[in-house]
Amino acid sequence: MHSGAPEGTVTGEPASREKTRQRVIEAAIGLLEREGREAVTTRAVAAAAGLQPPAIYRLFGDKEGLLDAVAEHGFQAFLATKHGAPEPEDPIEGLRAGWDLAVEFAVDNPALYTLMYSEPSRATSAAFRTGMRVLEERVHRLALGGWLRVDEDLAVQIIHAMGRGAALTWLSLPEEARNPALLATLRDAMTNAVTEPEPAVRGSGPAGAARALRAALPEQTALSGAERQLLREWLDRLS
Repeated sequence: MHSGAPEGTVTGEPASREKTRQRVIEAAIGLLEREGREAVTTRAVAAAAGLQPPAIYRLFGDKEGLLDAVAEHGFQAFLATKHGAPEPEDPIEGLRAGWDLAVEFAVDNPALYTLMYSEPSRATSAAFRTGMRVLEERVHRLALGGWLRVDEDLAVQIIHAMGRGAALTWLSLPEEARNPALLATLRDAMTNAVTEPEPAVRGSGPAGAARALRAALPEQTALSGAERQLLREWLDRLS
């Protein structure tokens, strides 16, 4: 039975509304990729999606709301590539593979990637935060193996900043000026900035980490003698 809703309107059923919303997002992405961000107007997107312009406002509030939804869609798509890729057993290779995956997504989706990462406000995206947790888990694996040369929070910030900056720099260059050595060199620089050449910990579990820390304890000057003694006792138990 026909719903009776005029062509180009948004019906109230959740499934129909979500389907229309997705159609609008896909239309916006198409315009973004073909003609750039300036082409993504509410009127142009509505026409591409087969809707009247007021429908865009009902679905997204305004143009910025639409762009936020497009960016969120991009973060979800990027997150899906992370979940689909097998995690290498070697945590260093996992770090490099994650970098390559991010760069590949940027190269394949230049306009979408630029929209996603060129504005700090996009960091509130739920899918963005989930993606960052994937990175945090990867960094934690490095920490457990004794590979990190900086603390975990700083490592996450360095990896994210260098990957984001590398991709945006690459996309900003004219195609004839894009040298693949740039990305390879930056990836090596990122790896060297956050990891040690050899792991401080051999084997899984807390014992190896405790032994590594206990070995370095005499060199620590930030602790008092009593604090070093107490920490040594705790490390002895763990190891």
